[in-house]
Amino acid sequence: MHIDVTATTPAWPPASTAEVVLRALVDVSADGLAVLDGDGRFVGLNANAAAILGLPDTELVGRTAPFAIDPLSEDPVGGMHTTAWTTQDRRRRDLEYRLEHIPGQAASGQVVWFRDVTDALRQQERLTAIVRVASSVADAGSLHATLDAVAHEIFMTANIAAVQIHLAMDDPRDEVRILGMAGFGDSTGFTERLSACRRLGADIRFLEAIERVEAVVIPHRKATVMADPDWAPLHSIMDHPNWDGFVAMPLVVRGRALGVINAYYVPGEDPGPQSLDFLRAMADYAAVAIDTAQLLAQTRSQVRLEERRRLSRDLHDSVVQQLFSMRMQTTALRSAADREDLDTASVCGAAEELAELAQNALADVRRLMFELRPLDLTERDLFDAVRAHAASLQARTGLIVDVRAPSGVESDLDIDLQEDLYRIVQEALQNVVKHARATAVSILITDTDHGDGLVVEVSDDGCGPHLDSGTTTDAPAATLGLMSMRERTERWGGQLLVGPRPTGGWSVRATLLRVGRPVRHTTDRGRGGGR
Repeated sequence: MHIDVTATTPAWPPASTAEVVLRALVDVSADGLAVLDGDGRFVGLNANAAAILGLPDTELVGRTAPFAIDPLSEDPVGGMHTTAWTTQDRRRRDLEYRLEHIPGQAASGQVVWFRDVTDALRQQERLTAIVRVASSVADAGSLHATLDAVAHEIFMTANIAAVQIHLAMDDPRDEVRILGMAGFGDSTGFTERLSACRRLGADIRFLEAIERVEAVVIPHRKATVMADPDWAPLHSIMDHPNWDGFVAMPLVVRGRALGVINAYYVPGEDPGPQSLDFLRAMADYAAVAIDTAQLLAQTRSQVRLEERRRLSRDLHDSVVQQLFSMRMQTTALRSAADREDLDTASVCGAAEELAELAQNALADVRRLMFELRPLDLTERDLFDAVRAHAASLQARTGLIVDVRAPSGVESDLDIDLQEDLYRIVQEALQNVVKHARATAVSILITDTDHGDGLVVEVSDDGCGPHLDSGTTTDAPAATLGLMSMRERTERWGGQLLVGPRPTGGWSVRATLLRVGRPVRHTTDRGRGGGR
């Protein structure tokens, strides 16, 4: 830009006016602006710089600034940097800044622009934590591992010193269960010590959050706990994290509190609205994990109960009836042996029938043992186990069973995945025998299209599970069987498809993916530089 210095009207205000305008611009800036000397000390600041740093400019001038300077370089420093500043009330503030050398005075000073990015960084931390926790919950691993992951992600945010996740108690007299914890040192015996505090009459405020189904926020809680003799059994554990404020956030599902997240805040970090919203979101994920685990436990209990009933029915319908017939035959043989006119042919016929009954009873007992015994996949691979079961089923029922596993299909899989797939095949074949009225069934095991799992399809030429009213009495068992297969499939991030085939018959198709369990996190922050 060319300025005509000979013009009658100046292109720029006189120097004195320029200084006034420049100072006004500096003062109204929403960001921090400051001048540093060659040693990195404040020489001058605008009003907002003092506000960001939490001290009057008179106390900041002459103090070493938190910005890394390069006193030897003549070139502009340029790029953005970040640093931390602790305010007078011990609050940590994260600052983003940029330095520029004063032209021609590289050895004597620099100017710095900076702004407070604490809230933005923490919001980003919270969003990242929410995404990771959502992934952990979706992986559907053990409840303990999932809640440990939730606790760890909360702990990793900058203003949280420690975290616990407690489950609600059905009976208030029961001991509190802790399934997630992060940030504490040696917490050996925490549950027992907490119970001792309860017996002494300690004011345990997180129970209030569960009872009222609303958050409990208590500033400066640590001082109260450490001064209360009723909390003495836990003083050594509660004194280790550097914390001050406390929040108990209930885990709510369908209006009922399933537990609570206890968050212990670092000194000077009182929980604000954004932090409470973050805890509320994490509590929602933890509540979903607990609710899902409880529903699965109920389902498993129902399936086990139905399995016992099925075993009882099978024993009654086969083995018990055969043993009863054997007893009758034995009584008849004893009576025949006592007669003077012993009919040898009749006795031989009865003995042969008795032997046949014994053979059938033995076969039924072996069948039940085969179905109930734990599957050993260390001695043989999955495909051999499926073929052995198919051969046994065909020998017992006359059902033609064709097992196909094309060469190249990966069988060296996680043992738990193999067992779940085997049990799905076993349940599907049992449904065919009980409900389908089929004469033939095929089992096809292949890789998924992307090679990231296995697909097993069990197809028959029967009528399906609900052809007429004569089969509806078995509907609960069939439904529980489907629930069991679906649970095993979804455990591996897969999908279960059940329904009629276009060409007739019925098909069960299960896809199981090679997915890992949720990783149990350690309590090492890995932040580099701490809070």
